[in-house]
Amino acid sequence: MTMPMNLVLVRHGESEGNLATKLSKKGDDSMFTKAFMKRHSSTWRLTEKGKSQAHVAGEWIKNTIGDSFERCYVSEYDRAKETAALLDLPDARWMVTHYLRERDWGALDVLPFKERRKTFAENLRRKEMDPFYWTPTGGESISTLCLRLEKILDTLHRKCGGKDAMLVAHGEVIWGFRYILERMTNSEVRRLEQSDDPYDRIYNGQVIHYTRVDPVTGEVRPYLSWVRSICPDNLTRSNNGWKEIQWKKFSNAELLREVELRHNT
Repeated sequence: MTMPMNLVLVRHGESEGNLATKLSKKGDDSMFTKAFMKRHSSTWRLTEKGKSQAHVAGEWIKNTIGDSFERCYVSEYDRAKETAALLDLPDARWMVTHYLRERDWGALDVLPFKERRKTFAENLRRKEMDPFYWTPTGGESISTLCLRLEKILDTLHRKCGGKDAMLVAHGEVIWGFRYILERMTNSEVRRLEQSDDPYDRIYNGQVIHYTRVDPVTGEVRPYLSWVRSICPDNLTRSNNGWKEIQWKKFSNAELLREVELRHNT
């Protein structure tokens, strides 16, 4: 059993929730009506921009990677299912799974930006201490989210070895896959959380492509060893090039240095 030859992750296009939060951060809470706040976030639909992002991502995938994937998984949330369909992969047979659902934000979900900051100030302060292990009030940490993502990877390992697979999910879910597949350390997670580099974000409609095939030599490795990140609707927001995934191993001295670095930052 091996991993897929190619694994493609797609973040859903812009949703009602993304737009509401974006406006709320600018002081406009008009989308947070009583009716909107009574809805579960799983019901959020794509905006017109989100639909366009999904279409453009689909065209890029079909033109650059291919239009046939042996395994296609999608989150059960409406915005992800809409995105998957709008990719318009002709032979896709989507399997809907709750394992790819968005991270559970608990009591912080579906709240205007200022209210979230005011009511849960202490909880959010703890996020700055360690974003990987931090749990929103009544919600789910990234470390816990990664445990359910391992189930998807185990299935791909058993059912899709040497083939191509597609997953359509959410931003935090894709970050979870990145932490696992790119073997990121806690220090790297903290750096990415604090980074202002636009290349260190995952945008709506973004595509993360992993492969076992060396992009230069064509050599095939047993594991997903290269990754590239693409924003098909705006290529200036992504680095677009291949990066080899380095498996990190630490000497005794390096482990101690990792600990010291964390306590000195």
